[in-house]
Amino acid sequence: MDTRVAVISIIVEKETSTAELNRLLSQAGEYIIGRMGIPYRAKGISIISVAIDAPQDVISTLSGRIGRLSGVSAKTAYSNVITKVEDPS
Repeated sequence: MDTRVAVISIIVEKETSTAELNRLLSQAGEYIIGRMGIPYRAKGISIISVAIDAPQDVISTLSGRIGRLSGVSAKTAYSNVITKVEDPS
């Protein structure tokens, strides 16, 4: 299994989606390196950046689920840093 480092950029326009967004991020907590959230009160939005080191399919699935939330958009930037992780079995 390979893991890849990426950043998921999230813009939240509907505050009602925040609870579901936090649930999705909590589920991926073992892969998240760090997270930064900036409330932009003048525009009524929140900007969130999530650094993640996970298998490609985990990153893609998480980003897709986040992007399908009402009033939330997400884009992912992938690094070329890929780490081989040995299967313990």
